[in-house]
Amino acid sequence: MEIKIRIGDSVSEVQDASGINKILKRGNAVALKKESGEFIDLDSISDESDDPELEAVSLDSADGLEIYRHSTSHIMAHAVRELFPDAKMAIGPAIENGFYYDFDIDTPFTPEDLKKIEDKMSGIINENNPFRRKILPKKEALRLFEEMDEKYKVEIINEIEDEEVSLYEEGGFVDLCRGPHIPSTGYVKAFKLLKVAGAYWRGSEKNKMLQRIYGTAFAIPKELKRHLNFLEEVKKRDHRRLGKELDLFSINDNIGPGLILWHPRGAMIRKTIEDFWRNEHIRADYQILFTPHIAKLRLWEQSGHWGFYRENMYSPMEIDGVDYEIKPMNCPFHIAVYNSSLKSYRELPIRYAELGTVYRYERSGVLHGLMRVRGFTQDDAHIFCREDQIEEEILNVLDFTIFVLRTFGFEDYNIYLSTRPEKFVGSPGNWERSTNALKTSLEKKGLKYEVDPGEGVFYGPKIDIKVKDSLGRRWQCSTIQVDFNNPEIFDVSYRGADGKDHQPIMIHRALMGSLERFFGILIEHYAGSFPLWLAPVQISVITIAERHIEFGLEVLKYLKKNDIKVEGSFDNEKIGYKIRQSAHSRIPYSVIIGDKEMDSGKVTVRKKNGENLAPVTKEELLDMLNKEIESKK
Repeated sequence: MEIKIRIGDSVSEVQDASGINKILKRGNAVALKKESGEFIDLDSISDESDDPELEAVSLDSADGLEIYRHSTSHIMAHAVRELFPDAKMAIGPAIENGFYYDFDIDTPFTPEDLKKIEDKMSGIINENNPFRRKILPKKEALRLFEEMDEKYKVEIINEIEDEEVSLYEEGGFVDLCRGPHIPSTGYVKAFKLLKVAGAYWRGSEKNKMLQRIYGTAFAIPKELKRHLNFLEEVKKRDHRRLGKELDLFSINDNIGPGLILWHPRGAMIRKTIEDFWRNEHIRADYQILFTPHIAKLRLWEQSGHWGFYRENMYSPMEIDGVDYEIKPMNCPFHIAVYNSSLKSYRELPIRYAELGTVYRYERSGVLHGLMRVRGFTQDDAHIFCREDQIEEEILNVLDFTIFVLRTFGFEDYNIYLSTRPEKFVGSPGNWERSTNALKTSLEKKGLKYEVDPGEGVFYGPKIDIKVKDSLGRRWQCSTIQVDFNNPEIFDVSYRGADGKDHQPIMIHRALMGSLERFFGILIEHYAGSFPLWLAPVQISVITIAERHIEFGLEVLKYLKKNDIKVEGSFDNEKIGYKIRQSAHSRIPYSVIIGDKEMDSGKVTVRKKNGENLAPVTKEELLDMLNKEIESKK
């Protein structure tokens, strides 16, 4: 036997099994990768001698870590079956930074159960059971899992078209799996079970709710510790917890899931965002629109949303014998505004922008605070331009997008070019022209990007921008889409220099995505401690005693008159308590007023981090605040 094994950039030729094992051990390998891209188990090597070259998949690679985590999910399923024999197994994949496994069990798992499962997993790991792959005829595999009373596995097997089925066994535990797996359970060095959540089988609310156990696993214990510390920080920054703690927003069962109530402080931040958004759009030659929340169903049939997007839309309502639909998008309305009068080529490009509230049906199981909602406001815009203007408009939108993201504190981002999906409208030629326009613009800007095949929207390709927050997490925010289709469907035109009618190109774009989701990202990015320009209360005026209130009110009224978001703390509480309350509310500055301040006419200014600044007059204080607000830092 002569096999080439590639580890990184080096390739070794081996003649026998001992040589193979020595090389694989040196490469910290957990699996092998064929030239076709298929992954196989290490003990399959003798069967693969006809492959010209095999790549060792190292445990510290992304692929190796995924295999490692997937194997850990199987060990968890083994432990659950040992402890809870009546539990039925569903699926258990690796996911980003971890794994999960779904179980059908009558009594939900408790935190105490997770500890028991972890202990049982540790025992299985210590046994160092080898993972062994078995190939069975489909009928035999069906019979095996029917005898085990594993109905979900039987359902999966029935859907497999091949005549043979792959199983894995370790320590007497058998599971359905394509593999590959780590060589043995003893390879697992560091893992932790995190939480239990409900999950519908196959993601459908029509199916039974299963119990999903989430876990994480790392090859090195200190990496697990680092990740668990990261998760603790994520928990502290959770926008749902901070939203309640800082009184920013709420969701009320009497109103409905996925529908957001903006409280005064949250609404003040939203107003600041909206004012900035509108002012910058007006400066960039956009025209601001307001459009209705509903329209006749036939509009959505014409636009293609009813045919391509129906599962995310609500049931129509009948008004005066005509079906109406609550809007999932703003595009058809902006087209109607454009079509309300004849346009000349000299007027193009025309840029319409709207903070338009839309409604989309999301399954209850995926709703998540502000991040996944049913009613949200898009910072939407549509640009109508000539074909020779596409590139310049996309370049302008890219500049505008990066400016806005940086203003809100996002300096790092990833860019993706999403191409034609399986279900699409329009001609392939138009799709190619649209995709090339986006690609050329990115390259002219010198922006690095990745191609995301098949992830375009049904009417056109798009650029997606994901920002990196202060914890290093990526969030989808901005999108730019080129659309040849809607102008054709809605007979959009302009009068050209030749006196004839021509069809403009339509560019859809959103810079922040939705205000709700963007606000949730901002809460977590800043841990609720917003920069001065965004803070709902920018300064708190705190008096020490009752005799200081008159001067406190003078300072408060002066700041408020000059558009500073200020509140007074004049109640009969100890000064230390008032200062702590201001810091707990993440108010950037506090003004302390006592006898010394009254005598000097200057106030003591304290930052939320506890630092005291030199005493200043109220005029000096206003100047200092305005400079920081203007800088948006």
